[in-house]
Amino acid sequence: MGFEVIRREFMKDKVALGAVFVLAVIVIAAFVVPYFIDLEEATRVDIFNRFSPPGVNGHILGTDEGGRDVLAQLIVGTRNSLFIGWMITIITGIVGITLGIISGYYGGLIDDILMRIVDFLMVLPTTMIIIVVVTIVKRFNTWTLIWVISIFGWTSITRLIRTATLSEASKDYVSASKTLGTHDWKIMFFEVMPNLSSLIITNLTLSFAGNIGIETGLSFLGFGLPVGTPSLGTLIGYANSPDVIENKTWVWLPAVLLVLVMMLCVNYIGQAFKRAADSRQRLG
Repeated sequence: MGFEVIRREFMKDKVALGAVFVLAVIVIAAFVVPYFIDLEEATRVDIFNRFSPPGVNGHILGTDEGGRDVLAQLIVGTRNSLFIGWMITIITGIVGITLGIISGYYGGLIDDILMRIVDFLMVLPTTMIIIVVVTIVKRFNTWTLIWVISIFGWTSITRLIRTATLSEASKDYVSASKTLGTHDWKIMFFEVMPNLSSLIITNLTLSFAGNIGIETGLSFLGFGLPVGTPSLGTLIGYANSPDVIENKTWVWLPAVLLVLVMMLCVNYIGQAFKRAADSRQRLG
């Protein structure tokens, strides 16, 4: 699978192309706009502006129960959620792909040990363990959350890459490289891994959406980012009473819609990557 194949696939799929554009706009806005606004002033508590409707006192999307600007929190929360999702994807991807290739390439005892570790971690109640860790850790911050989620997030991609590597390791080009005396690490990461690129790209794209969802869900429950750190989950979590849900929709609805749009965009992009990797499903 080359970049030309991916380009043709996206050009043929207008929905996926539109998803790329929308997601790019969201990402650029989340990381660029904060440099042009006073976030400290926008997120300052002002009880006299409590639950101001959109458009009142210069607040485009209104304010929350603390009088903080919802739009500013939405921008900062989107940046935080995207950053956390991206870093978890990178960390789990590096660990999962590396261990998956090693396990599938060597097989035998190494494969058995790694797969038993994966099996053990996959049966653990991950969400409950993360909640417990968040509760007992005193100095909890964004990086703590990233590492805690990453500890349990690499297992699924390891199992997937291991299965694909088992198939690749039995092919003639691997045997030929071994016969020529090529080092195992060169075969694994310069010959086998490029042939798994389509699978890796597709999986990481969809994992990115899943990791954003995990962070959003934990923050919604109150076990994600520390108190006072905006995220999409904390904004959605404001919908904790019938009055806010019914009469003050501007507090939580923008975050819900933004999460929905981002998940749909990533899903369409992932489907396009998946079709590009499979010649039987390609549109272009």
